[in-house]
Amino acid sequence: MYYDLMRTKLGTILLVGDNEGLKVLNIQDGERKYPIPSDWEQNEAFFKDVEEQIGHYLEGDLKDFDVKLAPVGTDFQRKVWDALTMIPYGTTVSYGYVAEMISNPKASRAVGHANSLNPIQVIVPCHRVVSSSGKLAGYAGGLDVMVELLKLEGIKTRDRGNGKYSIIPE
Repeated sequence: MYYDLMRTKLGTILLVGDNEGLKVLNIQDGERKYPIPSDWEQNEAFFKDVEEQIGHYLEGDLKDFDVKLAPVGTDFQRKVWDALTMIPYGTTVSYGYVAEMISNPKASRAVGHANSLNPIQVIVPCHRVVSSSGKLAGYAGGLDVMVELLKLEGIKTRDRGNGKYSIIPE
């Protein structure tokens, strides 16, 4: 398994992958720091293209990633994560909407759980999923990072105080 650490305005991003594809993109300064096992090999060259795309995205110059993904999860989780990649840049949807996308309309809570376990933050855009009322919920990279990503994509948010946010409908 290969990994690299990328310094960005969002904080340090851990990239993990192998020849199957990218398995993890984790914002290490967020709520869930991903451990780096001693048997992994640091390989900056392996992630050069991914890092360039992330850089362009964070500068506002890239809206769609072209990265081979290989997240590890249950069949249901992978189905949810695949659906997340279909949410257009600059758009937010509800957990219920994602449940509809995967033809399981009663699974909004399960979708929320799968969303929270998304191992490939930013590229698999779980930050684009909000509650049906527009409230922003926990984001593994940190709620401040979620707000920054939405802002980058042109989505306005409102600080409701006490670390709570919601989107401002257009």
